[in-house]
Amino acid sequence: MSGESFNWHEFLGRWQEEWAPREDEDEDGGQTVVPPGRPGADEAAIGAAEERLGRRLPPSYREFLAVSDGWHVDETAGVYQLGGAADIDWFQDPFDMTPLYEESLGDNPREEDVLLAGMWQRALRLETDSDMSHALLDPGDSDQDGEWALYVYKGWSGELPDRYPSFRAYMEAMYRDFHSDRAERPDFVNATTRAQDAHVEEARLLALRGRYEEALPLLEEALAFGRPRSAVLLNQLRHLLAPRSSRDYGYLVADPRYLPEILPVEAMTPARGEWRLGGDDHWLGMMTARGAARKTAEAVLSTMRDGTHRYAPPGPWGRAVAEAWESARWGATDAAWRVLRDALPRWEAPGPWLIAPIGLLADPVLGPLITPERGREILATPRAGERGPAPDPVPDLDPPGLAWLTEPVANRGPRDGYRCVWVEGIDPARLPALIGEEGAELSAPADPRDAFWPAPRPHEREGVELWEDRAVVAVGRTAGAWAFAFDGGSRHLNKLFLSPAPAASSSGRAVVVWRDPRSSSSGDRPAAFHLSVAEGGEELYAFTVRGTEIQRSGAIPEALDPALLFRPEDTELDCERHVLEALHAELGLSLPRFALTQGRLRTFITRSWTRAPRAGEGL
Repeated sequence: MSGESFNWHEFLGRWQEEWAPREDEDEDGGQTVVPPGRPGADEAAIGAAEERLGRRLPPSYREFLAVSDGWHVDETAGVYQLGGAADIDWFQDPFDMTPLYEESLGDNPREEDVLLAGMWQRALRLETDSDMSHALLDPGDSDQDGEWALYVYKGWSGELPDRYPSFRAYMEAMYRDFHSDRAERPDFVNATTRAQDAHVEEARLLALRGRYEEALPLLEEALAFGRPRSAVLLNQLRHLLAPRSSRDYGYLVADPRYLPEILPVEAMTPARGEWRLGGDDHWLGMMTARGAARKTAEAVLSTMRDGTHRYAPPGPWGRAVAEAWESARWGATDAAWRVLRDALPRWEAPGPWLIAPIGLLADPVLGPLITPERGREILATPRAGERGPAPDPVPDLDPPGLAWLTEPVANRGPRDGYRCVWVEGIDPARLPALIGEEGAELSAPADPRDAFWPAPRPHEREGVELWEDRAVVAVGRTAGAWAFAFDGGSRHLNKLFLSPAPAASSSGRAVVVWRDPRSSSSGDRPAAFHLSVAEGGEELYAFTVRGTEIQRSGAIPEALDPALLFRPEDTELDCERHVLEALHAELGLSLPRFALTQGRLRTFITRSWTRAPRAGEGL
């Protein structure tokens, strides 16, 4: 109901025809069976009101009075009755609200706050019956068409007033609320409800055809009218547009067709520890109230919390998901996304009220891959048998090589230390046996904010010596088929360092890199960089650069010569970038940035990166 012209006769007439009590109202009381309008006021009555007030009324309110001289708004816990031309008068701030709002303006107030502070003394009061609420038209807050903003202040709420840009905007909102309050009544059926339900179905088909931008406003309007299923469809679109948000899918959690996708998604927030309304019991109670079995909800929450949940839909889409999962679990997130992207047209909805594969979001391995850009690509892809143009693919997220380690990215600053072991041509699952502490096993997929925390210090673990430096490492595979174990929270590279490269190289060539940043808190300790390469259990070559000092051993290839890579005239950051670029060019080493900073890789605890001190050596 927007546009330059507006037909108040048609609008109010439709509202009158559709009038019905809410389900919670007592129809026998007689208060809701009477239609809400009155005969319109004539021009003389409206003119007399304007002369009494000393102001010409704003256009939309004036036009309203000419059609209906007052209205039973029936706003829930708010304004009930709007008076006619003879009833309205200036508000005059009887509760001294002006000083309260002026005190909060501060030294540099926003224009809207200044307008609100002055509104109380100049506003025109419209209501004649309410629940401690007031409908106030403000002549000081007007637009180019002469419309006055309307504020609804609910005195019992303690909240700021609700602002509407005009009287017409307020009435349109109240009409939508009127519908929303009665949407659950099975007998509340009329031309408006039928039109909005048709919009919901139209939006559903548009969404499946990839035309989600056209579906959004249709669903938003239908939701404002309270139409069934509009919220659950709209939340799917909004969830993929903002994948890290949380959404409510109502009673779909109890439908066996949708439960495998919906219930894990609903469990994401409590699994992250972000549920604040009574904890797990409250969340479980909500799920059971919607019809989900409590044991099922408990089991899903448990797998979401420990990272073992797996999104496993059926059919061709499910096979693509399984293939993508195998790639993503070792860090090949761009390759995994390409598999999902190619398979999206083959996704089939398990029922009419699921319009996108939102179950992806709950998978601990695949969920992090769905960025807002990729969420839009999912929504823009025709699926479930519908046809339409395919969207342009979003770019890959991982840069080649290692140079990204010198850049500030999520969870890491440019001055953070790191260390990594690469082993050529082996399954990453073998790394715990090669360099892990006794009994080390791969964890469930871990959040990088946790994975890059240092391993417990020696004095915090029974059976660990004080000289030991064990690391929590994230495990994966590079595009060049190197298995890697990466620690983004490394400690000081000290004189007791023992490279794990020989132990890691029993099955193939192994490379170890350790970057120790400069530390001003430890006597301005210079930055250090270590490289060691081993094969068949024997170290081939190594170097350690600490400030201007270089220690080297073995036949180092010219491309990796530290004297050429760490030049005195270059900055510390430039030297680091030079050696990382050389390692990529000479050995084909890389690391997946997205998986290490935003994805979910498995982890294990390594053996110590330091040896036992010899006689006379300190720790």
